[in-house]
Amino acid sequence: MIRTSEPQSRLSAADTVRSYKLLAQVEHAFRCLKGIDILVRPIRHRDEQRVKAHLFLCMLAYYVEWHMRKALASLLFDDEQLDEDRKTRDPVAPAKPSAQAKKKKLVRVTADGLPIHSFETLLADLATRCRNRCRIKSDPNGTPFTHLTQPTPLQQRVFELLELLPVTGTARS
Repeated sequence: MIRTSEPQSRLSAADTVRSYKLLAQVEHAFRCLKGIDILVRPIRHRDEQRVKAHLFLCMLAYYVEWHMRKALASLLFDDEQLDEDRKTRDPVAPAKPSAQAKKKKLVRVTADGLPIHSFETLLADLATRCRNRCRIKSDPNGTPFTHLTQPTPLQQRVFELLELLPVTGTARS
């Protein structure tokens, strides 16, 4: 049973339950901070400013991850319709995945042929992009240059969804 001091005209019973269930998102954020997503480990700060700075950086990391997950939802196993469905479905009944989410898990490929990933495996795929510092072997005293690997179609799509312009090519330094 959930009680509230708000009148029914202001907050219906269904909206009261929905509001209560939003706590799950807060709990998820703390699990994300402490768990495998962001890997915040205990750091023993003694200075108040450092404690505040550490907490700020942890929350900033979660905020960035949250936005990345929203932007990359089409490439992840996440149910993209979940937020919209929460507003209208019975708040007490167990949530059911959307038809789109079921199809994603079954087919494991996006409409444009890219593989569906978990957030962790997508980050691992992005980590294969390399920046190599090179020097011509025949000219050991020559100016070194940087060479970037070409992004894969998946990496290119991630950059587009995050509205990032990938750096490509070779640059002299």
